[in-house]
Amino acid sequence: MAAVTLKDVAQRAGVSIKTVSNVVRGAPKVSETTRTRVMRAVAELGYRPNPSARRLRTGRSGLIALAVPDLATPYFAELAHHVRTEAAALGFTVLIEETLGDAKEELRLATGVGASLLDGVILSPLHVSSDELAPVADEFPLVLLGERSYERDRVVADHVLIDNVAAAREATAHLAGLGRTRIAAIGVDRPASATSRQRLEGFQLALHEAGLTYDPRLSPQVTEFDRSNGLLAMRTLIGLPADVRPDAVFCFSDLLAIGARRAAFEAGFHIPGDIALAGVDGSEEARYSTPSLTSVVPDKAAIASLAVKCLATRIRADEAPPFEVHMAPYWLEVRESTSGERQQPATP
Repeated sequence: MAAVTLKDVAQRAGVSIKTVSNVVRGAPKVSETTRTRVMRAVAELGYRPNPSARRLRTGRSGLIALAVPDLATPYFAELAHHVRTEAAALGFTVLIEETLGDAKEELRLATGVGASLLDGVILSPLHVSSDELAPVADEFPLVLLGERSYERDRVVADHVLIDNVAAAREATAHLAGLGRTRIAAIGVDRPASATSRQRLEGFQLALHEAGLTYDPRLSPQVTEFDRSNGLLAMRTLIGLPADVRPDAVFCFSDLLAIGARRAAFEAGFHIPGDIALAGVDGSEEARYSTPSLTSVVPDKAAIASLAVKCLATRIRADEAPPFEVHMAPYWLEVRESTSGERQQPATP
C-alpha cells in the first residue's frame, strides 16, 4: 500500500498542503477548527510524517525525548502519557528514557543523546548539578521538570514545577487541623534531594504555625520514595514509645504512603482512627486504595503541557528566549485516610 502523503491529508480535510504542513509542524497560526479537521484526517488516513524528509527540509527531526528517573513509578508513567499526548498535538514524537537517578545518565540525556536526531529534551533530574546543566541549556533545547536544586534567583534552564514547600505545608496543616499533635514525616532522605528538602521545609513550617514542635524522631530516613521504604519507616515509627508514636503521618510520595499503610495494617493500627495518613503525587493507586489516600495532586496534564510548549518554543525560535520558571497548579484531595468518611468508588 502506498504511503499516505500530505496531499492525501489535504484532500481529505479540504485544505491546502501548506495548511496540513503547518498543523503537523505545530505552527501557531492555524485556527483550532482547521487544526481539528486536519488532525481528524491524519488519524483517519493513518498519516505518519517522514522524519528524514522533515530533517532535510527544516533541519529538525520532530523527535524529542522525555527522561525521567523511574518509569515504574506511577507518577512518571502518568506524566509520560500526558507528555506524549501534548507532543503529538504539536507534531512531535517522544522518545521515553529512564535515568534511574544516575547523574551521569541524566547529563548524557540532557545533552540530547544522539543530538543529531533529537530536537530537544524534557528532563526530570535528581542528581545532576546546575553547574553541569547550565552550559547544556545554552546550546541545546532543554526543559527541566521537578524541584529546583539551585539558588532560587538563578535560572539555568527552562523549568516546570509545583510549589513543593507550599504543597507540603498545606498537607501538614490539614493533618494538624484534624487535631493531630504528633505528626511524622516519611521522606527525609540522604543525601538530601531537592524534593526532600523542600517538602521537609513545608512540613516544618506547618508544624510551627500549628504550635507544634518538630521532633527528629518522627522523621525516619529513607533511601528511595518507594513502597518498601515507606513500610520500613512506618515500622520504625510504630515501634516508638506510645507517648511519642505519631497520630498522623505526611509521606513525601504516594508510594511511601502505600508502604506505610501496609505497616500500620500489619501492626493492627486503624487508618485514620489511630494514624491519619497523607501523601503526594495524586496517583491512581492512591485513589483506589483502601482506605483511599489523601494526597497532594500535581496537575500532571498542565505540567506536560507547559513543558512541551516551552520546549517547542525554544526549538522553533529564531533567537533563544530567556529561561523561564513555570509554576503548575496542584491541589489537596482529601480522602478516607484522613477524613474517615466512606467514599463512593471513583468513576473511571
